[in-house]
This record gives sequence, structure tokens and C-alpha cells, in this order.
Amino acid sequence: MKTYSIIGAIIGDIIGSVYEQINTRSATFPLFTKRNRFTDDTVMTIAIADWLLHGGTLPHIMQEWGKYRYPYRGYGGMFRKWLASDNPQPYISYGNGGAMRVSPVGFYAQTLEETLSLARQTAIVSHNHPDGIAGAEAIVTSVFLARNGTNKNEIRHHIISSYGYNLMLKCQDIPPRFTIKASITCPAAIIAFLDSSDYESAIRLAISLGGDSDTIACMAGGIAAAYYGIPSTIVDRARTYLPDDMLAIIDEFDNRISVSYTHLTLPTIA
Repeated sequence: MKTYSIIGAIIGDIIGSVYEQINTRSATFPLFTKRNRFTDDTVMTIAIADWLLHGGTLPHIMQEWGKYRYPYRGYGGMFRKWLASDNPQPYISYGNGGAMRVSPVGFYAQTLEETLSLARQTAIVSHNHPDGIAGAEAIVTSVFLARNGTNKNEIRHHIISSYGYNLMLKCQDIPPRFTIKASITCPAAIIAFLDSSDYESAIRLAISLGGDSDTIACMAGGIAAAYYGIPSTIVDRARTYLPDDMLAIIDEFDNRISVSYTHLTLPTIA
């Protein structure tokens, strides 16, 4: 199977976009329809990848993609103001905006320490509440560990030990609710991955949780892509929903990074 990276999160966003406003509790639904589209999750994931590839001032790059290229993609109210600002500043958000865009870091960084450092940098430009930062760290740590062949049980216990999330639940134990809180949606996304058997089932389980479906599927999709890989048939279909400038970043990023599946030994956490 060909190695793919950031499109794993983007596919989750595209598939989940149909179900954010009209939730489904079923995991049986068409993956792609005429109503699918990419949302703010995809735009900001691309912005992070662009920054990692080319450098520059991160808020300005995020504004380039979100304010000028793709301004009408479902941004939250506070983030819309952030995008429009001449001097964007963090606004102490505990939402999942930092976590939804962070997956490129998990594929790019070479160590867990570098992963966490870059994740914090990408989160705090807007989502600088401790819960918002922790959500970004938990998602990107899961991506990094999955990319390096760490098994699910080790990933589960590392995230529990580091962030205190309850990851012993199953998807069916999570009640449906709409919230953008990182402390709720990030554990849900990780559980969807942990309960899955392959990339597609991770996306289906994430969407079946209801609530902020596109973002939960985006976060779960990033982890699942790193762990399982993605069937090329799904990738090919998802690419038809994306414009050329985004596809160029995705392809450049895939060519730049190397996704390994060698087992990573974690340090013991007391």
C-alpha cells in the first residue's frame, strides 16, 4: 500500500462534512456523495503542512489559506475574527481547532520531543488554553506513535498517562453531544481509532459518534492513516474534492517525509 500522510485527516473531514449538521449514529453510510466538501479542518491542515515545508510566519500562512484563498469553509466565530485581524492574537480557546490541524506535525517530526514542541507552536497562535494545547498534543502524539509502529495498547496508556483522558471506553459508550471542546472531542477521536480495524472503519466509527463529526473524523483519520495506511481507492476519490493548490501541498509533503512502521519503544512512565 502506498504511503500517504496528511490526506488521512483531510479525508476524514471531507467524509464527515455531510454529517456535522445532520448527525448519524450508524457506521453504515456512503463515504462520498455530491454533498461532501472540504471544510476549515482541511484548510488549516494544509496551512500547517505549508508552514512545515516552507517556513514563514505561521499566523500569516494560516491567514493566507483561510482568509484569502478559502474564506467560506465553516470557521468558528472567534477564529473568523482571528483570520480577519491585522494582528491575530491567541484567544484562550479550549476548542479542538489546534487538534484538528496538527496531524502534519506527527508525520514531519523526527522525535516525540520535536513533535510536542511543534504541536504547541501550531496550537498557541490561536488555541492557547491548556485544554486546547493538550488536545493538540494528544492527537499529534497518537499520530507520531502510530507512524512509528507503536501498538494500540501502548498508545492508549501513553495518552492516558500523559493527558488523563479516559480511553478505556468503547465507541458505543460515548453519548452523542455537539461540542467543540478539545477535552471531549479529542478522546472521542482517539477511541474511534482504537476501536477500529482499518482506516475506513476508523472514519466510520468517528462519524457515528455524532457531534462535531467532520473534526472528530479528521483527527481520527490522521491517526488511522499513520497506523494502517489508506486504500488508494479512497485517496483517489477524496482528491477529486480538492483544488490544485491543496493537492500540490499534499504531494510535496508526502514526497518530503518518510513514514516508517518500525516499532518505537516508549520510555517508562511512573
